[in-house]
Amino acid sequence: MAPPILAQKDKKLFADLLSQYENRQLPKGRKTADQILKKYPEHGETMCMKGLILVHLGQRDEGINLVKEGMRKDLSSHICWHVWALIQKSEHKYEDALKSYIQALKFDKDNFNILRDTAVLQTQTRQFEGLVETRHNLLRLRPYNRHHWVGLAVAYQLNGNLADAAQVLEHIEGFLRNVGSHNVEFSELLMYHVRILEDLGDFQSAVDMLESHDWAKGGAVLDRMASTELKARLLAKLKESDADDEKKTNWTEQADAAWRWLLSQNADGYEYYKGLLANQGIDLANVTDENREKALEMLRGYIEVPFATASRRLALHVATGQEFKDLIKPYLTNALTKGIPSLFADLKPLYRDLVKRQIIEDTVEELRATFATSTGDSVEPTTYLWALYLLAQHHSYLGRHKQALEILDIAIAHTPTLPELYMTRARALKRAGDPHGAARAMNDARLLDGQDRFINTKTGKYLLRAGMVNEADAIFSKFTRGGAPPAIDLEEMQAMHYLVEQGDSYRRAGKLNLALKKYYVIQKVFESFREDQYEFHQYSIRKTILNVYTEMLKWEDNVRSHPSFIHAAVATVQIWVALYDDATLGPSLQPPETTASENSSKKAINKAKKAARKGQPEADGANSKKAAATQPEDRGLEPPRLTDDDPEGLKLVLAEDPLERADKYLTGLSELVPQNMDICFAVYDVAIRRKKYLQAVRMLRRAHLLDSEHPDLHSRIAHLRNTVSSLPEPISAPVGPMLAESIASLLPAEVSLELFNSQYLQKHSSSPMAIVAHAKVAQILKAPQDEVDSILFTVLKEPVQLDHEAAFAVLSYLKEMKSPRAVEFRIACNDRFELSTLFRSDEEIAALQRSFTESGESSADGEALETVI
Repeated sequence: MAPPILAQKDKKLFADLLSQYENRQLPKGRKTADQILKKYPEHGETMCMKGLILVHLGQRDEGINLVKEGMRKDLSSHICWHVWALIQKSEHKYEDALKSYIQALKFDKDNFNILRDTAVLQTQTRQFEGLVETRHNLLRLRPYNRHHWVGLAVAYQLNGNLADAAQVLEHIEGFLRNVGSHNVEFSELLMYHVRILEDLGDFQSAVDMLESHDWAKGGAVLDRMASTELKARLLAKLKESDADDEKKTNWTEQADAAWRWLLSQNADGYEYYKGLLANQGIDLANVTDENREKALEMLRGYIEVPFATASRRLALHVATGQEFKDLIKPYLTNALTKGIPSLFADLKPLYRDLVKRQIIEDTVEELRATFATSTGDSVEPTTYLWALYLLAQHHSYLGRHKQALEILDIAIAHTPTLPELYMTRARALKRAGDPHGAARAMNDARLLDGQDRFINTKTGKYLLRAGMVNEADAIFSKFTRGGAPPAIDLEEMQAMHYLVEQGDSYRRAGKLNLALKKYYVIQKVFESFREDQYEFHQYSIRKTILNVYTEMLKWEDNVRSHPSFIHAAVATVQIWVALYDDATLGPSLQPPETTASENSSKKAINKAKKAARKGQPEADGANSKKAAATQPEDRGLEPPRLTDDDPEGLKLVLAEDPLERADKYLTGLSELVPQNMDICFAVYDVAIRRKKYLQAVRMLRRAHLLDSEHPDLHSRIAHLRNTVSSLPEPISAPVGPMLAESIASLLPAEVSLELFNSQYLQKHSSSPMAIVAHAKVAQILKAPQDEVDSILFTVLKEPVQLDHEAAFAVLSYLKEMKSPRAVEFRIACNDRFELSTLFRSDEEIAALQRSFTESGESSADGEALETVI
């Protein structure tokens, strides 16, 4: 049935309704809609507008139902589709909202507002081909607005049509010639144009454009540092072209002048030195004996620049032998005299060269002895202290934990009030496998400076690693608003370090439900990153912030490759796989049942607490609701935040589709980070259980290309071969032959699993993790428990290079198998690793945690930090 047609008077009334909505006169708009619907109860557009107003007024469900009903009444109205798109967009359903906008354009193709919103959504969903068409339509409607020209150029670039983008930019610059000499937006537009030319490979045109608009020559490009950097980079690319020697010499001279000008502005710019040297054919990452002296000569020209250290530091990277010895001693002496805490972090990249590492150690020991015996005013006492500090960091980094701790004891006895000493002690204990001692040492540092946010954060992090979640929350509460649990505020602040560490802490404690909740919060944080870009699509075009904007889009496309997200994804998948493999694991995490009276009392307490938080008696709830109803306010289109009915993840771990949930978390990651072994293994673990054999073998083949000898790869290859060969029926063509061929590329069919496993152990007999992989394959082959245990116990013998981390992995595997020899192995490791507390009994670890709390060294000590609001 055709929608009713409004009379002329009622059309004016409907126009008033639209105006009232745009001006957010919601109560008036609601009355106007009721007035129209009273006369035309089947008018779909009015129903949709009334529904939209109801959503704004907080009656979301009623409003959405009314919008749906209105759409059914008039599917040919662009207003109905526009209203529905607005609601979908408010729920962050961008793909669905875009479909609604496109449907609306079918009935009103020149509606400017709809086209503008469509362009934003097409950018958000990366549908760039449609974006170009939409930008063309916007430009056709308003050809004299330069922002639409800019938007078209950006659309062309995003769609890969760089030549068209450059042509549009030339047109824009043609009618912006007289904008003035200090126009920031025009300067940004020119720099954007240069980058488009660079991406096109037209380096000469890009250089010519920079020179013609050089600020020093009266041009319009205002950011001289950025333009000079870009020019130097373009000249380097021009030198790689097939030009004659005269041109290349000219480009080299121009690039040299550009890099030297940049260094005159910032003599500590490492990238400028790299560019200067690269311009002379010297790659800092691969300095050869032939160009080493030339590189040092160029760097010496900047060594005497006041307050600049980059040239001296790069000289250490280039120099070798006696030259390095001559340079390192004054460099260390100067830094230790000044008391630079970050000196070790500065030197650490040099440790890749074992000779340089030994020279540094010998030099610091020599300086330490000199400073210790110096008298009078020749050497400040703090210089000796910083030498001890550097030496302790050196030994800790190299795994000499006892030496590091002994030196730190001397340093603390010398100056017991320096927080950095206790922080280094904490790091040394952490590396030695003592998370509880590390937490105590870090807390000692915190107590010396209760206002230092960094030390407070590190203390909370170390406490989480020691399994003391409540104590860590008490520390983190110093950063949060009072009156609410710190976890809630820290989630809102997207404190990634906290979320990752707390999730890991819960997982180590066996609280998989709470760990899953934290890992899913991390996923929500990254989803919010994606949603946050929405507001910038229109703003950046309007303000001509194009270079940063396009870089942001690239960053957003790869944001899920961040280590925190990868870590959370892998941990989440491992938990879901464990829940799938052991159906009793989820129920075992449920708390014991409580009586009905206990439940009712708990509900009453929670209800009272909620009323108290609202600052009003529970009895006044009805009155407050009534008062709120008489004062309608615009609550926007955003849906209200849903209350979490499963805050502890108890329902989550009982989910009936663990593998599907794991697969959903991993969506797209194998393509986003193809070089990540952990992702390859996580995808395999899910795929093999879902019987997606081709996907599983593809992940193992990718992992094989990355590291063919990886222990986890060895056990999974055996698992795949054993799983496929144990199927009751062979897999039919074409999948079966393809799968067999792929498996054979990893493990030839004529090689048995027993031979494959024994050969691997012979090749890696000194690797503890290889022995674990060997034991896992033995278990796959149904070896007796005693045999598997015996294999694992060989890690305690020579020549296996066992550290506490590998030993803890072995212990965890023994516990996972419920081996009767797990306690025996733990005691053996406890005796072997004297500094580690990882191998203490549960009672001893509980006592360590209690001693920290009972000693009064936790959250109550130190001054409270200023609350972050």
